[in-house]
Amino acid sequence: MNQDMSIVSLILHASWVVQAVVLLLLGVSIASWSAIFRKIVSLRRVAALNDAFDREFWSGTSLNELFSAAAQNAHASGPMERIFASGMREYQKLRERRVVDPGALLDGARRAMRASYQRELDAIESNLSFLATVGSVSPYVGLFGTVWGIMHAFTGLAALEQVTLSAVAPGIAEALVATAIGLFAAIPAVIAFNRFAHDIDRIANKLETFIEEFSNILQRNLGAQSASGH
Repeated sequence: MNQDMSIVSLILHASWVVQAVVLLLLGVSIASWSAIFRKIVSLRRVAALNDAFDREFWSGTSLNELFSAAAQNAHASGPMERIFASGMREYQKLRERRVVDPGALLDGARRAMRASYQRELDAIESNLSFLATVGSVSPYVGLFGTVWGIMHAFTGLAALEQVTLSAVAPGIAEALVATAIGLFAAIPAVIAFNRFAHDIDRIANKLETFIEEFSNILQRNLGAQSASGH
């Protein structure tokens, strides 16, 4: 007795619970791949914008010119440029309020940059938790479908007087499809999560390094102004 053992046929002949699990996992897999492609594009754009501003920052352009350009280009700027703009904005506000203490000026600028850094990092890390959830939960959802399908298959075999492998195999195969699709959804999500986490760590380290370097530049400028004032 020949039976169609293709995946589509197995799903169509499975119990409604297994079919519901398979549909759920397929929907999750599509959403996961969509999140993966969006994150790839987003991280590449962030890296390109950061690199472009980093080159501009060290090209010799004055801080005031950089700040003016950042203010005009606020909607299309990258995380590093927005962090720089937040630090310069706070620094200039404190100067306008007649704050002359170099420590207070530097501390205010650093606090503004750290706050901006945290906002940027939160935005960059968006959808990572979704990928982590898909990677950790999908196999268990698939396993639930498999267990339910096997229970359903053996319940149907209980009324038979003679059970053969040909009678058992289709029901078990139908159930195992759920686990296979669960792994199909989970594996790309786990790989993408690990890769994105590594890329985001590199971006975060670069932003933190920029904050320290810019703080050092402000400190040198304040020191030079204090010396010239005396």
